[in-house]
Amino acid sequence: MGDLAGVRRDFQRAELDIGHTDPDPHEQFARWLAEAEDAEVGDRTAMTLATAGADGRPDARIVLLKGAGPDGLTFFGDRRSTKGRQLAENPHAALCFWWSELERQVRVTGSVELISPEESAAYFA
Repeated sequence: MGDLAGVRRDFQRAELDIGHTDPDPHEQFARWLAEAEDAEVGDRTAMTLATAGADGRPDARIVLLKGAGPDGLTFFGDRRSTKGRQLAENPHAALCFWWSELERQVRVTGSVELISPEESAAYFA
C-alpha cells in the first residue's frame, strides 16, 4: 500500500471568498454546478449521501443528483433499500460533491422528504 501518511496534494486553484458567493445557497450551487459542467467534470452529479438509521450508525454511498432548485436537491432510490429504510427512520442526511478538477467540494445537510408518487413514477418510467 505504500506510505499513505506521505501522500499530500496542495490545492491551489482558488480560495473560497464568502464576499464573492451568492447569499442564496441554491443560486450559488447552480453556479458551481455550471462551473463543473464547463470544466467537463466527469461525474459532476455524483454525490456521497450519508444517512443514519434509528440506531444512529452512519452509512454512506454514492448517488446521482437528478434535480436542483429552490425546493432542494433531488435523488432517487428504492424506498426498500438500506438508504430508504434509514431515511424513513431518520429523515436527515448529508451530501458531499467532490469535483477534483475544480478542487472544490460542496457539502449539504438537511432533512429529506419524499417527492410525489407522480414525480417518482415519471422518473422510473
